Amino acid sequence: MSCRPVFAQQPLQAAAGPNVVIIFMDDMGYGDPVCYGGGPYQTPHIDALAASGMRFTNYYAAQAVCTASRSALMTGCYPTRISMSGALDHNAKFALHTDEETIAELLKTKGYATAAFGKWHLGHVQPYLPLQQGFDEYYGIPYSNDMWAYDYDGNPWKDTSFWRAKYPPLPLIEGNETVKIISSFADQDELTAAFTNRAVDFIRRHKEKPFFLYLAHAMVHVPLGVSEKFKGKSGAGIFGDVMEEIDWSVGQVMDELKRNNLLHNTIVIFTSDNGPWLTFGNHAGNTAGLREGKATTWDGGLKVPCIVSWPAAIPAGKVNNQLMAAMDILPTIAEFCKAPMPKQKIDGVSFSAAWKGNMNVSPRTEFAYYYDRNNLKAIRKGAWKLVFAANSLTYSTPAVIGGNRYPGTYVTVDVPMALYHLTTDPGEDRDVQGNYPEIVKELQEAAQQYRMTLGDGLTKTAGSEVRPAGPIR
Repeated sequence: MSCRPVFAQQPLQAAAGPNVVIIFMDDMGYGDPVCYGGGPYQTPHIDALAASGMRFTNYYAAQAVCTASRSALMTGCYPTRISMSGALDHNAKFALHTDEETIAELLKTKGYATAAFGKWHLGHVQPYLPLQQGFDEYYGIPYSNDMWAYDYDGNPWKDTSFWRAKYPPLPLIEGNETVKIISSFADQDELTAAFTNRAVDFIRRHKEKPFFLYLAHAMVHVPLGVSEKFKGKSGAGIFGDVMEEIDWSVGQVMDELKRNNLLHNTIVIFTSDNGPWLTFGNHAGNTAGLREGKATTWDGGLKVPCIVSWPAAIPAGKVNNQLMAAMDILPTIAEFCKAPMPKQKIDGVSFSAAWKGNMNVSPRTEFAYYYDRNNLKAIRKGAWKLVFAANSLTYSTPAVIGGNRYPGTYVTVDVPMALYHLTTDPGEDRDVQGNYPEIVKELQEAAQQYRMTLGDGLTKTAGSEVRPAGPIR
């Protein structure tokens, strides 16, 4: 379907800065949208979004785990810089520090209305909920949708001594208050539509002024939930059904922007927090052949879909293969919206020229692969990736993949140092360090700079530029 009539519309907010919509997925792999090779389900609205703007093929989440990844998106910082790590639950003793400036806080200085709907995962209590981090409205869950006291069959854990059985009720929060308890698969089934409806209503209510909408879906994280309207629709199992409902959600947001004559002047970003949780088999997505997945520093864990559309400035139908990371979203948005940059140092760089169509601009030349609390496990420079000796989770044999809501078994293996050329070897299975000692040396020197500033647990190096997280007492 042609988008030309939409582009020709006169934007209602012509004198204002662009609206910003970030649609953030949970555990969606690089190969899950059809425009990235997914299927056999259909994602026509996500594909149309890519056709209307720019699709990135070398975009990286900051870490392959929920909280760390989300902190980078919101602040423009490597998670290690701001002492964020892991996937926080109700026992967490830290959260995103309120001194860190989020995208929402920066845009509010320019008069933007702000809202977050969906999964937060940057602090489960005040003063670390969205309303205390720059958002005017919030409706969602404080952490992952599997952080509840239910077995994989949806029934309460029979072994009440098991650590998962000790989770408190999973709250659905509006503002700062719990308005519902998520206590069944049926409740999970309602989440995608509920968050979507809130997003559509927010757009409708704020069409007269610039706004920032953060729609952070709980899916496709397990346990998978899908409404009756989409159950069995895809013909590709429940994962396919969930993908088609997520695609519907994207379509609803885009339709509402179009209906209110806002599409031309709205930046829409679609991406994911990390790669797929492969242990869940047919309830997990795919990496399009990249190595491993979530909870690893292989590219299957960090390289994810990223689509950016803005008809007023971003040329349609472009594919950008330059290296970009989650930290780069904040400074790019700030530049386009003429918002101030954070007062404290960040790690993101603006991609404004690249987004406008200069395909030869490479603002980011390096990417540091951190995991665990602050272990520097690899570094990328250009197309080269140097992996450092460490241990790593693997989904390969002797690990066993699960399915039908149940996880498999995990295995941890020792990984030797290796050098990969990601353009010719995206699956990271051909170590060429013996052929390129000068590249190894260059990357080791680059890694040492990250160790000195951001720290490294593997070498027991304390970073000189690390800031504290917010304490929860």
